[in-house]
Amino acid sequence: MFGSAVQPDRACRPAAPPLPCNSPTALADAIAALVEACLVGEVELTPKPGLVDRANSGAHRDMDHTLFLRSAAAIRPWFARLFVTGAETANLPARAILPLLRPDGLACERAMFAATDGVNTHKGSIFAFGLITAALGRTWARHGRLDRDLALDEVADISRGIVARELAPRCQPKTAGERLYQLYGLTGARGEAETGFSTVRRSALPMFETAMDSGLDEETALHAAFLHLLEHNADTNLVARGGLAGLAFARTEAARLNARGGIRAPGWRADIAELDKAFIAKNLSPGGSADLLALTLFLHRLHAFCAREGVAPEQQSPDFRKSDVETDACGIRPESADRDGCAPLRPARLPHRNNEHNVIKRIQPKPKLE
Repeated sequence: MFGSAVQPDRACRPAAPPLPCNSPTALADAIAALVEACLVGEVELTPKPGLVDRANSGAHRDMDHTLFLRSAAAIRPWFARLFVTGAETANLPARAILPLLRPDGLACERAMFAATDGVNTHKGSIFAFGLITAALGRTWARHGRLDRDLALDEVADISRGIVARELAPRCQPKTAGERLYQLYGLTGARGEAETGFSTVRRSALPMFETAMDSGLDEETALHAAFLHLLEHNADTNLVARGGLAGLAFARTEAARLNARGGIRAPGWRADIAELDKAFIAKNLSPGGSADLLALTLFLHRLHAFCAREGVAPEQQSPDFRKSDVETDACGIRPESADRDGCAPLRPARLPHRNNEHNVIKRIQPKPKLE
């Protein structure tokens, strides 16, 4: 890819920020803040079979809820950088973009490992959100608006051929992804990217938004989307830990719960909690589905905020190549605290990148991430 508890009061969970429309830098900051909020939203969702949540560490012995929060905060600034990189390269062909994103993607991974003492908490999410934030930057710079469908199409264009290039047969596969592709033809995160995250776009996101439209709260709708992903996603994390039998077990159990009515069945939370115990006993963790769940939440919130805030209307034509934008032209509006009942998220600061052609000038000190 880029390189290769006590339940808290819900009102105190991170609020997703409004998206400012006047400053490209502030917009990049807000996109990064939204990514972090959705990564936190995923880990907060409890219970989740085999995964880290507020109740336990799932099938993991080297990570917990607190570590995930620390990791999400550490990688947040790099998604602003990736959005800007996408906007700065909007006029380049999609096939040229992935190599330009890799340095920031790898730096983001290093920031994660530095924050977690070497534990891989978010590598899959860095790949997925690195692509979608860069794609949002490219499409916003070209079209003057944030549009999740345009961005997902752009991800597919950027990622075209990545499976053949990076998972092609080798005598000695170097990564788990290469090994699983050679053994079983599973394309994993790269395959999802090459289809523009079709599992999210055509499956999990419609499931989630249908549940929300029916009057369910966001947490319950996320559980519905997660059960759907667990049943239908060919999660390579499950195969890496439990072989094809592990994947089949997860899918069968999720299908059983869904057939009973899913989140509308009596006692559904207890059923998921019991499934969590079974996943832990089998050392199964559907990390790929967790990444797609966070992306599902991000795309939903992005769409909702764009509709509500009127972000970057079509008549605007931002040009990152010629702009010289100060950071305080448009910030995270404090009224978000009144609306969501939480303190507003702090604006993310772009990581420093030594590039004399970087047109985004920062006022405040740069964070030391490396």
